[in-house]
Amino acid sequence: MVHVLVRHKVSDYSRWKQAFDSHLNLRKHAGETACRIFHTVDDPREVVLFLDWEGIEQARKFMSSDELRKAMQQAGVEGAPEVRYIEDVRTVHRTAAD
Repeated sequence: MVHVLVRHKVSDYSRWKQAFDSHLNLRKHAGETACRIFHTVDDPREVVLFLDWEGIEQARKFMSSDELRKAMQQAGVEGAPEVRYIEDVRTVHRTAAD
């Protein structure tokens, strides 16, 4: 599984979130299997996404699409997003016994 880490600033979080939610089916059809949304503690307009994808080719194709670029502009994304493609290396789940 491949993950996409995206960081960008938005002009208005509520506006951005509405646009993000409205593209759920488009993302699912393109190969997204899950997502998590974060924002930084000091600036809630700085949004960080952690997206799971079926494969790297699908993720790269979607992230570089003109359709996504236009949707991000309309949603109020400021500047170019920072995009990183990452893979799992190791996962450790902690318990109280650790």
